[in-house]
Amino acid sequence: MAIALLSAAERADALKTLPDWTLAPDGKAIARRFVFRDFNAAFGWMARVALTAEKLDHHPDWRNVYKTVEVTLSTHEAGGVTARDIALAEAMDAFAA
Repeated sequence: MAIALLSAAERADALKTLPDWTLAPDGKAIARRFVFRDFNAAFGWMARVALTAEKLDHHPDWRNVYKTVEVTLSTHEAGGVTARDIALAEAMDAFAA
């Protein structure tokens, strides 16, 4: 079954609930930088996110340097932002709170 891309309006509505996330200029991904108190906190957050990502069958593109994690979410097989990306972004925000 094909995964549906979000329309421009749906992406805009979703980003209203994810104020720390930005839309890529081409509209095909959302991104956010998370900064934690130290490496241990960043890595612990990544571990929690990894378990959720596995359950959602959707995995982030991310980069960790010490206490900073840069995340880009896009559903590659759909060629852009889908509900999977929004769900994972919401989970990431919740774990970081």
